[in-house]
Amino acid sequence: MARQMKKSISDGVKKVRKTFDYYDYNLVAVVVLLTCFGLVMLYSTSAYTAELKFNDDMHYFGRQAIISFVCILGMLAISQMNYHILKPLAPVLYVAAAVTMILVQTPLGVTVNGAKRWLNLGIQFQPSEIAKVAVIVCIPCMIVKMGREIGRLSGFVKLFFAGALLAFMAYRFTDNLSTGLIIGGITVALIYVAHPKSTPFYVAAVILIIVAIAGVYYLNQLVDSSDSFRIQRILVWLKPEEYSGTNGYQILQALYAIGSGGFFGKGLGNSAQKLGAVPEAQNDMIFSIICEELGIFGAAIVLILFAYLLYRLFFIAQNAPDLFGSLMVSGIFIHISLQVILNICVVLNVIPTTGITLPFVSYGGTSIMFLMAEMAIALSVSRQIRFKEVERRTRQASESFY
Repeated sequence: MARQMKKSISDGVKKVRKTFDYYDYNLVAVVVLLTCFGLVMLYSTSAYTAELKFNDDMHYFGRQAIISFVCILGMLAISQMNYHILKPLAPVLYVAAAVTMILVQTPLGVTVNGAKRWLNLGIQFQPSEIAKVAVIVCIPCMIVKMGREIGRLSGFVKLFFAGALLAFMAYRFTDNLSTGLIIGGITVALIYVAHPKSTPFYVAAVILIIVAIAGVYYLNQLVDSSDSFRIQRILVWLKPEEYSGTNGYQILQALYAIGSGGFFGKGLGNSAQKLGAVPEAQNDMIFSIICEELGIFGAAIVLILFAYLLYRLFFIAQNAPDLFGSLMVSGIFIHISLQVILNICVVLNVIPTTGITLPFVSYGGTSIMFLMAEMAIALSVSRQIRFKEVERRTRQASESFY
C-alpha cells in the first residue's frame, strides 16, 4: 500500500514538472509576425521588378513564401530535439562551413550579381550563412570544455583564432567582408560574455575606435583614384552627393525614399523609388521602401518587433539550464542584433554599404533557412527551462507527506 502511494505521488510530481516545462511561444509568434510582414513588404517591393524580369509579379514572393513556410515547420520540429546533441556535432559543423566556403572558388561556385558567394550542390546556397551558425555553436562548445582556461591568455587565443579563421575564410573565399565582420563580432562578444575580466575588452574597443576615426579622416582626404571597391564604398559614404551618378546612386535614392515617406508613409504599394530607382530594393535596401510606404510609424513597428524578438532571446539566455545553452542563445542574440543594426545603419548612410540583409524581411532563401535554424536552437533551449520554484515546492510537499 505504501509503495503504491509513493509511486502515485512520484507520478504526480512528474506530471506537475511536465506541466510547468517551458516553451517560448512568444518567440514563435514574433518570428511568424516578422516573416509574414517581410512577405507582404517583399511582394510590395518586388512585384514591379519581377514582372519586368520574369513576367511574373509573384516570382520573388512565391519562392520566399514557400521557403518561409517550410522553414517555420522545420523550426518547430527541430526545436523539439535536445540541443545538447549539437555538442558532438560542433566540429562537423565547423569543418562543413570551412569546406563549403572553399568550394565556392571551384567550378561549383556560382556568381550572382557580380559576386561569387554561392555554392551549387543540387541546391544553391551561401556557405557563409553556415559559418554564422557554426560559430554560434562551436565557440560556446569550446568555452564549456575550456572551463577556467577561458580566463587565461591561451584560452582567449584559441577562441579568437577559431572565430577569426572562419571570418577570414568568409572574406577570402566568398569575398564577403560584411559576413566576416559579423562572425568576428559574434566571436568577440561571446568571449566577452564568458571572460571573467572586462577591462581588456574596453581598452581594445577604445583603441579600435581611435584607429577607425583616424582611418576615416585619412580616407576623407583621398580623391576618387583608388581601384579598391571597398575604398570606393567608404568614399561614397563620406561624400554621397559627389558620386550620385555612379556608386552613390543607390544610397541617395534610398535616402530620398525614406525622406518622402513622412510619418505615415505613402501607403502600402505606393512607393515610387521601388520602380527601379533603388536597385535590388527587395534585398538589403528593403527598409528604405518600408519607410517610404509605411513612414516612420511603420519603421518603428518593425523595430519594436525586432526589439521584442531580442528580448525573448535575452530571456531564454538568462534562464537557460546550463552555460552551453545560454551562450548559444547569446550568440543568436548578438547575430540578430548586429545584422539589424548594420542593415539599418547602411540604409541611413550611417556606415558604408555592406550588403547585409534585414533578417526575416529581405529576400533570400538561404538567409531565412539558417535564421530559422537559429530560432529552432533558441526554442530547444527554452524547452529546458523549468519553473524551479514550483519544482522546489512540489518536492518539499512530497517529502513532507512521507
